[in-house]
Amino acid sequence: MASPPKARAKAASTKQARSQAWLVWRIADGRFDVFSPVGASLVGSRWNSPGLGVIYASRSYAGAMLECLAHAGIGRVPRSHVAIEIAIAAAVSVERHHESSLPAGWDHADLRVARAFGDAWIRERRTAVLVVPSVVARREGNALLNPQHPDFRKISTGSPEPVVWDARLFGRH
Repeated sequence: MASPPKARAKAASTKQARSQAWLVWRIADGRFDVFSPVGASLVGSRWNSPGLGVIYASRSYAGAMLECLAHAGIGRVPRSHVAIEIAIAAAVSVERHHESSLPAGWDHADLRVARAFGDAWIRERRTAVLVVPSVVARREGNALLNPQHPDFRKISTGSPEPVVWDARLFGRH
């Protein structure tokens, strides 16, 4: 007899190495080090409390843009944003989660549940990468990179490239 959907989803939360490298994207203000956990450490975000450094990235370029828009709140076209392509080697340890394998409340405006989960992942150094669903776009995925994990050194980046934003995203036609 097949497992119920929830049991299959719980089992889908895995720690694994893949057979091939894969890419994720990060978009950030180019006036600062784009591949640094400092910003997240200073203010915290959904998956980390202030004081714990992590680098947020997205599984797609469009997902990175959407995440950036959700957090920008500036109402104007950003001029200093850059994107970097991040290559995650096949040997890098990854923990993947789907909505059903995360604790209830991970997607709430109150960040305590998500932060407790992410803080434990960071402190325990379970894997170098944590893949979670995006709150902004559920079918997108975000990748959190833990600089404290030994596998982090197997992660590389391309050169920052300017992001070209469409002014229509900011109500400018």
